[in-house]
Amino acid sequence: MRHDHATLPTPESSGSFWHSEPNQFLLGHRTTKDLPVEADIVIIGTGITGSAVARFFSEDERAKGKTIVLLDAREACWCATGRNGGHCQPLLFDRSAEVAAFELKNVHAVKSYIEEHSVPCEWRSVSGCRTFWTEDVMQEAEKEIAYLTKVAPDIAERITVIKDKEALKEHCVSTNCVGVALTRGAGSLWPYKLVTSILEKLVKDGKLNLQTTTPVTQITSSDSGHVIHTARGEISSRTVILATNGYTSALLPEFADLIVPVRGEMSALFPPKNSTILPDSYGMVGALGQPANNDDYLIQRPYEGVPNPGGHLMFGGGRGSSNLPTIGVSDDSVIDEGAAAYLRGALLKVLRLGGDIEGLKELKAAAQWTGIMGYSRDNHPWVGKVPDKEGLWLCGGYTGHGMPNGTLCGKAIVDMVLGEEAGDNVLALQDKMVKEGNIPKSYLISKERIANARLQPTVRVQEQEGIRLKGIV
Repeated sequence: MRHDHATLPTPESSGSFWHSEPNQFLLGHRTTKDLPVEADIVIIGTGITGSAVARFFSEDERAKGKTIVLLDAREACWCATGRNGGHCQPLLFDRSAEVAAFELKNVHAVKSYIEEHSVPCEWRSVSGCRTFWTEDVMQEAEKEIAYLTKVAPDIAERITVIKDKEALKEHCVSTNCVGVALTRGAGSLWPYKLVTSILEKLVKDGKLNLQTTTPVTQITSSDSGHVIHTARGEISSRTVILATNGYTSALLPEFADLIVPVRGEMSALFPPKNSTILPDSYGMVGALGQPANNDDYLIQRPYEGVPNPGGHLMFGGGRGSSNLPTIGVSDDSVIDEGAAAYLRGALLKVLRLGGDIEGLKELKAAAQWTGIMGYSRDNHPWVGKVPDKEGLWLCGGYTGHGMPNGTLCGKAIVDMVLGEEAGDNVLALQDKMVKEGNIPKSYLISKERIANARLQPTVRVQEQEGIRLKGIV
């Protein structure tokens, strides 16, 4: 059977707009000149998850005095989180009510941290406007919303279905759209600025040893712990946490069929002259002939009140128009001109952008780039201990939906690691966390879940056949 093994992040990558204002303190940063030979905790990956894991360890009294080393193959936040769509939007009816509640909690946690620490990352509270472009996908959404209304009316009341053509115009959606689901409780942001703000604070507070441009090539495990191999030397630790998302199987080959790298296309587009800011963030399902299992997604940067404003339309997706393979691809140095061209032209057809659009065939791009997502075979993230590898933990596989998950998934890992160290039974602890809403049961790693996931079609087959897995545990 073919497995789509990830490779390590490529040394060069396409130029993400989010990196156009790099954090100067963190560029090339290595807290210590040499790699430590050992640490109590080693985290691999500096995106939304890795930074959350480091932060929650630093905030927990049980971890006081522990040495924490954070490694990345590239600069800080230079992989998926530094290349994504800037969405922090909970999807309330796509999986289960338990997942919806967790995502809402996660978005609140992200917003609260930004407000508490005054992080200048362009956070904007918006409604998520999910647009449906065929009768089939609209009916499917309405069916799922009706089910959510039965099982979790408190969550369902956040959703408003709009089909009236005049009401669509109020949300700047083309009247060719079948209908939309408007969700209260979403946000948009400059994700790189949030993550690098967290990391800079941890390093300056002396709570983290950050080692960038230090690719991990292999992890070898024994009864005494783990050895993390890099070109700069080896580091030993009893506790290793993989926050590597789409790149996971490069270091954990047994997960190659469970978390698959998938390349996605992103763009920062100049808005039409004299247009005003859009009211919502957006998702497009089945638009312009795109497959219904691949959403397009859009947020807009502010026009004012931030450094270098411009109202850029941060638009991603278009995988159905790709010229190049996307499934099983770990190389984000390449721009796919088919998907890029789709992104430059699509918004003029699906939204009412306003401004000077007469005769305009496509929007001009300020930047076009790609990023590597981690698609989960059963459509849920993988959070917990890697079976049969004591002290090795994993948190990833977000299927393009990491921003409303990664922060509290990272916290869940910290609570499991420290709970186990304190003598708690991990299974009992996980049950308690599930009951308290601190992690969905469907996210937890177990041998049973792995076996069940392997009964599902592979990620590649799901993509080819347009399968959308719903709520599979």
